[in-house]
Amino acid sequence: MKAFTEVKGLVAPMDRANVDTDTIIPKQFLKSIQRTGFGPNLFDSLRYLDEGQPGQDCSARPVNSEFPLNQERYRGASILLTRKNFGCGSSREHAPWALDDYGFRCVIAPSFADIFYNNCFKNGLLPVTLPEAVVQQLFEQMYANQGYELLVDLQALKITCPDGRELAFEVDPFRRQCLLKGLDDIGVTLEQAGAIRAYEQRWRKQSPWLFEQSGGV
Repeated sequence: MKAFTEVKGLVAPMDRANVDTDTIIPKQFLKSIQRTGFGPNLFDSLRYLDEGQPGQDCSARPVNSEFPLNQERYRGASILLTRKNFGCGSSREHAPWALDDYGFRCVIAPSFADIFYNNCFKNGLLPVTLPEAVVQQLFEQMYANQGYELLVDLQALKITCPDGRELAFEVDPFRRQCLLKGLDDIGVTLEQAGAIRAYEQRWRKQSPWLFEQSGGV
């Protein structure tokens, strides 16, 4: 998993509440479990004027010119600014995969659906919760200033705006450390690999007959 320390990048809007995971990545794309290749289909039903299919070349599809990700001013954005209850609906892990594969490293919202929020941390994506009034101010500033960028610092737990204003945010300490180190659940377990091997060796000495009966596995 990619580590996250900080990101300074362009902000793109998803200016609606209750964006569900089927909007983030529609159900027909869930057949793949490769974690990559989902970026072109992020927000597929909003980005394109036709219905996308797995393996389809998206370069020739008709696009919705009104959708922000199809507009030049938001090209290359790495921070997504959205409204409350982002990531609601089904618990598909493909949603953070698609956001990450597109190039987003951070999502800022007043609130997130619980399972989506947890899945973000397990896939190197930082979800930041800010008060609704503060998110509204960020939307206003972003719309008023083309090329609007933010600096999101996970180490310092703060966001720095172009005018120098700093916004503090909170993240569970354990999740923060996992992101800073780039550790998913398996990575956290492997940090204890030495202790696990030592335990297995002790157990083999204490109860060798168990391993003999299982063929020495």
